[in-house]
Amino acid sequence: QVQLVESGGGLVQAGGSLRLSCAASGRTFSSYAMGWFRQAPGKEREFVSSISWNGGSTYYADSVKGRFTISRDNAKNTVYLKMNSLKPEDTAVYYCAADKISAQTMGIINVANYWGQGTQVTVSS
Repeated sequence: QVQLVESGGGLVQAGGSLRLSCAASGRTFSSYAMGWFRQAPGKEREFVSSISWNGGSTYYADSVKGRFTISRDNAKNTVYLKMNSLKPEDTAVYYCAADKISAQTMGIINVANYWGQGTQVTVSS
């Protein structure tokens, strides 16, 4: 069982930056691939980024490549999403996810076993 708690969301102007954090409970954090997903009002949940258990592999949606960076600190049981050059279309609730499938698969099939409660990111134009 893994419990995930996101933080770091907020209101930011277009072009600004935010860093989301996701703190995980449990002693086996390092065995999970971690991911970030988002859901905008009226839209389906979409994959944003994922990272392998050891941080060696990262994956990004085309819409965020070059602007977002995912990282993890297994000693702190935390995964991060640094978001730069934010755009109004990045506005959504961002969810942290964990699963023992590969980080690449997480991005392809858009599912995970464990989810956080979400944190709101709003980008004003």
